[in-house]
Amino acid sequence: MKKAVSDHKAKPSLIKYCFFVVLVLASTQTFAQTRGKVEVVKDPLVDTLIAKRLTLNKEIWVAPGVTSSFGYRVQFFSGSSRQEAYSAQARLQRDYPELRTYILYSEPNFKVRAGDFRTRLEAQKLMQELRASFPSLFIISEKINLPKADANDD
Repeated sequence: MKKAVSDHKAKPSLIKYCFFVVLVLASTQTFAQTRGKVEVVKDPLVDTLIAKRLTLNKEIWVAPGVTSSFGYRVQFFSGSSRQEAYSAQARLQRDYPELRTYILYSEPNFKVRAGDFRTRLEAQKLMQELRASFPSLFIISEKINLPKADANDD
């Protein structure tokens, strides 16, 4: 009788084992990835717009009249008095006549900025020189006037 009981227990474990193997094999087949082909569908006007943008950018940068780019300036005065702004500008022009200065009015303050620097490092150098004369200094990133190119620099 014991033999019949052991045969009875063997069948369910064998069935469970077979079911597990079939399940594992089936899952590996379902998770397998196949290489596919990607097809990009786009409007032909996109290429036209890209080409037009490139030509416009070339015209902007190649044109002989281009005199501005993004860079840095040092702001050395900000206040509500126009007279103080002009006196701060005159003080800086007296000490640094080669620097260009700019006065901006942003209600209610006048802001005086100096220089047309391409790199932040150049602006920081001027800022260190001005620290003794002007208490509040800031480096501002904005559109600057490029220096005139000399033909003799070859």
